[in-house]
Amino acid sequence: MLYPIGKFICRTVIRFFLGLKVSGVRNLPRQGGFIVAANHVSNLDPVALGVACPRPFLFLAKEELFRNRFFGWVLRNVNAFPLKRTGMDISAIKQAIRWVRNGGALMIFPEGTRSADGRLGKPQEGIGFLAEKLDCPVIPAYVGGTDKALPRGAKFFRRHRISVTFGKQITPERRQAYSEVANTVMEAIRNLSCQKTIS
Repeated sequence: MLYPIGKFICRTVIRFFLGLKVSGVRNLPRQGGFIVAANHVSNLDPVALGVACPRPFLFLAKEELFRNRFFGWVLRNVNAFPLKRTGMDISAIKQAIRWVRNGGALMIFPEGTRSADGRLGKPQEGIGFLAEKLDCPVIPAYVGGTDKALPRGAKFFRRHRISVTFGKQITPERRQAYSEVANTVMEAIRNLSCQKTIS
């Protein structure tokens, strides 16, 4: 598996060049399956979250990224799984469910895509569906500074401090509407963003 090697390299680069600051790690479960739901403003977000979390993630990436044979091979070996962005991708959902039920950590971006202006958008119901289906903790997370370190369209990093903050666990109630769960999670992420702005 490339995951441990990739994580070591990414951690070294990010902490040396970008000064990654991580807080709230104590909110992450030490064992058992869970979901981390975060804002999404840069292609650097999955890397920052992966470095910040002590446990390995599975994350869903748009299938277009897998079209390059070599890059697709790398992605699969760092626990990425292709996701079709049109309609409901049953295969990707089943993979995510198996991963969490086997005690793994799943990374989700509730907005479904990167924010164009850095502001938090409307969440999709997918996070609500997975949380209710898996009956597992959801950890909200806020990633800051990645839009400056690797803006849209940029090919190289820029020196800018980035941060990852993990919030308190959210445990959805049984039979709660998917949209309600999604809004609760997004509100928790928004609160974390406000805390970072104040500090």
